[in-house]
Amino acid sequence: MFTTAVRTAMAVLALVAVLASSAAAQATSSPNGGNIALNASFDIPTAYLFRGLLQDDTGFIMWPAADAFVRFSQTTGPSLRVGTWNSLNTGVSGSDGPTGRLWYESDFYTTLAFPLTVDWAVGATYTAYTSPNGSFSTVKELAVNVGPNPNAISPNAVVLPYALVAFELDASPGMGQADGGREGGTYLELGAAVRWLGAPVVDVSFPIRVGLSLHDYYELAGVDHAFGFLSLGARAELPLVRTSNYGAWNVHGGVDFYSLGDTPEAFNGGDQTKVVASVGIGFTY
Repeated sequence: MFTTAVRTAMAVLALVAVLASSAAAQATSSPNGGNIALNASFDIPTAYLFRGLLQDDTGFIMWPAADAFVRFSQTTGPSLRVGTWNSLNTGVSGSDGPTGRLWYESDFYTTLAFPLTVDWAVGATYTAYTSPNGSFSTVKELAVNVGPNPNAISPNAVVLPYALVAFELDASPGMGQADGGREGGTYLELGAAVRWLGAPVVDVSFPIRVGLSLHDYYELAGVDHAFGFLSLGARAELPLVRTSNYGAWNVHGGVDFYSLGDTPEAFNGGDQTKVVASVGIGFTY
């Protein structure tokens, strides 16, 4: 599995590099320049880990997503994002599993963000994680994050750090929790993306994330474990078409290496590490 994932990751990054020269001439004009943007994406990963907790690494996994982003001023006002994210699985959690149904997960989320300064913003996100094929109970979550202002990210910024705290709501033993534990959890994530500003045409970054339990988020046999995971990754995004009539299109890919704590390790069949590669296409108008 490790060798297969590495080979897939290399293929993803090679694909992006090969397409770079042909796309350079197309990425010349701007999409919708207004205060409302529509975004969509379709990604194919080699495995699905949610905050280090393995959901599936069998069969074919597809992630269609779409959202609407509204900014109420160019730089200094609040912004709103409403969207959906989905996981369609042909493996054991989907059509080849006990449910026999492809649609494993469907999430609804809405985020309201407020600028703290020109460069920084704080946001609150409500998410309902649901399973159309009944593989898990609905998880309701309220998250607060601090990070770069989405309205005014400097093109010269090299490091983009962030912090996120998430609270599971309306949980009961074994229900409404990512870990299926006894108590609703509180999750902390710290991370940053290091950007390679000198990369020609392709937008390259190297994200790092640490997932931690502040309270009962990574329960295992009734015991909470503070460390969830550490992930190191590489991302590449290549603009394909950028026109005012048809929006901006891109192809993107990446790879993440996970070092897992005790609870995610148990979800991962006892393996302490995991490599996940993905490739996809995105759209903004």
